[in-house]
Amino acid sequence: MPTHHHAPLSIADQGCFWVNVERKPTPQGTLASGQMFVQYQIPAEKRHPYPIAMVHGGGGQGTDYLGTPDGRPGWATWFLRQGYAVYVVDRPGHGRAPFHPDVLGPMSPPPPYEMISAMFSAPSPETAHWPQARLHTQWPGSGKPGDPALDQLMAALGPMIPDLARTHERMKQCGVALLDRIGPAILMTHSMGGPFGWIVADERPDLVKGIVAIEPVGPAFDPIGPNIGKLDWGLTAIPLHFEPAAAQASDIRVERRKAPAPGLVDCNVQVEPARKLPRLAGIPVAVLVGEASFMAPFEHGAVDFLTQAGVAAELLRLEDHGIHGNGHMVMSEKNSDEVAALIDRWLQRKVSD
Repeated sequence: MPTHHHAPLSIADQGCFWVNVERKPTPQGTLASGQMFVQYQIPAEKRHPYPIAMVHGGGGQGTDYLGTPDGRPGWATWFLRQGYAVYVVDRPGHGRAPFHPDVLGPMSPPPPYEMISAMFSAPSPETAHWPQARLHTQWPGSGKPGDPALDQLMAALGPMIPDLARTHERMKQCGVALLDRIGPAILMTHSMGGPFGWIVADERPDLVKGIVAIEPVGPAFDPIGPNIGKLDWGLTAIPLHFEPAAAQASDIRVERRKAPAPGLVDCNVQVEPARKLPRLAGIPVAVLVGEASFMAPFEHGAVDFLTQAGVAAELLRLEDHGIHGNGHMVMSEKNSDEVAALIDRWLQRKVSD
């Protein structure tokens, strides 16, 4: 692993805790259930009023933000050095919030090397079904089985709860508990963790000061993988507070909107007049997507859905900002610091005291 020389970190406080610890009776006794792990660091020189809560994706864990697969400091350290307090979570059933089927129910199998390589680290014309895959250059290694950097990523990956609605209910419970404890914050989410931002902002709009959604799961209103569930409510599998209210998901009328450019796909939006999401209306939102990601063809659809619902959402395509070659795991790739700097500039423009 490479050696990196930085000035020593100056930290006022650091530690960890769990939120949303429930007690579940079982035949073998009462067990802890539903908890989310939180690790935090607060810089000695705090230069920003709001901390960043970093939320990982599908089978990952908070380590996605703690370091890169080739041994460089991760985004948690990068943003700490910029003067942000940082809270990194392990969602229920991931990392240091352990999974056991007696507590959380059935689990999916962990993802195999072949799938992660084909989708995240080494897409090729033989394995990739999206045209942007040929542009992928930023993985710090070969990205194929045998690559030590891929080993580091795979070591962190585990099973998921194969029920999207239950997963999103857990996000709501844990996210609300976190913000009720730490106060106003910026939410940074990734991939299958994307709904955490929409759901928690809808529940605690006064405590969410901005959302940076890194390739959030989508497209809107579509099924997510085999036997997992569907985004019935747009970008979530559980209800949000729409106006006018929708008693059930089928009350929301949906149509397909034509893709805005070649290489992109048609995505779902509401039929006009669209229902609004008033609780998210005052929160600045960035949806960030890598040039070569498998999500590059459809992330415009998330912004279309949010904008139509009255949310101040902005699409940040990395290539539009001179940042090229990124796949889905942008925080793990060679130019991760460059991507972090773009996010920091956006936050400084959009999130005020």
